[in-house]
Amino acid sequence: MSTAAQPVSTRNARFQQWQALLTNRTKRQRLGAFLVQGVRPITLALEQGWTVRSLLFDGDRELSGWARDVLGSVDAHRYALTRELMAELGEKNTDAPELIAELALPDDDLARIPVPADFLGVVFDRPTSPGNLGSIIRSADAFGAHAVIVTGHAADPYDSAAVRASTGSLFALPTVRRSSPADVLDWLRDQDVPVRVLGTDERGDADVFDTDLTGPTLLLVGNETTGLSAGWREAVDRMVSIPITGSASSLNAANAASVVLYEAARQRLRAATRG
Repeated sequence: MSTAAQPVSTRNARFQQWQALLTNRTKRQRLGAFLVQGVRPITLALEQGWTVRSLLFDGDRELSGWARDVLGSVDAHRYALTRELMAELGEKNTDAPELIAELALPDDDLARIPVPADFLGVVFDRPTSPGNLGSIIRSADAFGAHAVIVTGHAADPYDSAAVRASTGSLFALPTVRRSSPADVLDWLRDQDVPVRVLGTDERGDADVFDTDLTGPTLLLVGNETTGLSAGWREAVDRMVSIPITGSASSLNAANAASVVLYEAARQRLRAATRG
């Protein structure tokens, strides 16, 4: 375990690499790492066994007991940064985080996803907003889903905005990126459990509240502007919609996903109580 912290007081090459992890998706992929801040996200990442490469801390302040415990217990390189540099990496104008973790990216392998008899998964197809993606990961975790799959040319779940919006759920819920629907459908066909594929669309042919969501289900949520791709539309077993009133013509993608996930959780809890 590292015992001595290396001081970083200038915007040197290593600091520039950390900056790139925040802003440059290509660099994140090439380096296989991303940055995380906040007590809950870092704590969840450690509890879930994510690999920590480096720990960056504010060398100009008295650290909390939590931060000292992390620094003393995690086997990783440690760097003491100035308050100004920590604020830059924390993407805050005033307050600087006391601790930032550099984590290794996990493999984008569908084998990471469990498929039990009560499987509930979410596909977010070609999302453009990292915040929406992070919010869907958070809702999926909250309502008992087993995984989130991101397909197509899409926002990065390891973008700092997505990580923040997930409030730590990214570390508890398998989140896997795949290039096309075909990859996911091939994986589904290899499972012992037959999984029903349900698309969501404002013009769906059935209300979600009238649809049975108690069986193994993969829910599809489309791009915020264009909806589901043609490949996913051809693959769905049924397209469902959320009945809404008022002047709104549709719901935000993250809000729509949360409604459907809540309905799935409600139906499953009711079925378990009856059983």
